[in-house]
Amino acid sequence: MVAACDALAVSRASFYRHGSQGDPENKQRPTCRHSPLALTEEERNHVIELLHSEQFIDLAPHQIYAKLLDQGRYVCSVSTMYRVIKSEHGHVQDRRNQVHRASYVKPELLSTGPNQVWSWDITKLKASVKWTYFYLYVIIDIFSRYVVGWMVANSEQKALAKQLIEQSCIKQNIEPHQLTLHADRGSSMKSKAVAELLVDLGVIKTHSRPHVSDDNPFSEAQFKTLKYCPQFPERFGCIQDARAFCKYFFSWYNNDHQHTGIGLMTPCQVHYGLADDIYKARAEVLKAAFEKHPRRFKGAVPQPPTLPQEVWINKPKDENCQSLEPNLIDPVSHFH
Repeated sequence: MVAACDALAVSRASFYRHGSQGDPENKQRPTCRHSPLALTEEERNHVIELLHSEQFIDLAPHQIYAKLLDQGRYVCSVSTMYRVIKSEHGHVQDRRNQVHRASYVKPELLSTGPNQVWSWDITKLKASVKWTYFYLYVIIDIFSRYVVGWMVANSEQKALAKQLIEQSCIKQNIEPHQLTLHADRGSSMKSKAVAELLVDLGVIKTHSRPHVSDDNPFSEAQFKTLKYCPQFPERFGCIQDARAFCKYFFSWYNNDHQHTGIGLMTPCQVHYGLADDIYKARAEVLKAAFEKHPRRFKGAVPQPPTLPQEVWINKPKDENCQSLEPNLIDPVSHFH
């Protein structure tokens, strides 16, 4: 064949390719050959029974192989065990019945007024010595964004968290079954001391899902406002410096910061029920401006930014859940 193709100047590959395109009925189809080294059906069934036996069902094939050798037995190689499992189940997987842990439920919290839902968290403030920190505890009302309590300490302790929560509830005159306190899953947040205090106060507690920072957005946004403000230092010389800065910052945040998420009101105005009167006064100013220059506003009376009617943590997507206000409140705040 080589000499004939060379004499006719024909490529052997072309010759074989054209020759294979003849009558398909005359082609000789390859037969499936059974390897003489493969396990017999009886041996294969014995391997399956062995892998699912009570002695070996919790073990991997490598461990089964070693234990069988220690017993003076050899049934097949490790790779053959894996092939048998794959051909039986469709893929390699655990053969035992496993416990199926319930997934964490996404918290869905609604607040329609102050002192209904609080969010709290702890963040670190860098000290002057490397790898040392001060710990800032902050409790914020998610409806008004009002910081109802804060504390700077040398360490994170459940006793300090308990003290701050108790004092904040007393200061805000929280009644039993009035408040829900939301937090992440830190050690202080899940501590027994805090849980017992909340039971005594009649406060409902909820927690974020593990490693999901979006479940606690208001505390995270408030910490960003704190740490991105121009006056925030890289490090604090001592704990007195940290407390002095936080005292100034939270006074400004509660009383002077016009928050975009609450209609450009300050948290204090919304928390203590002053926002409606301020909204009406702003509306009168805009109405007077419209009457003076109506064409400047294209014939529509401008309105101040709307006040919050409801605030959600993870609003459910169910269409049957009707909101009091179609526009949800954005929890992200900016330092001006």
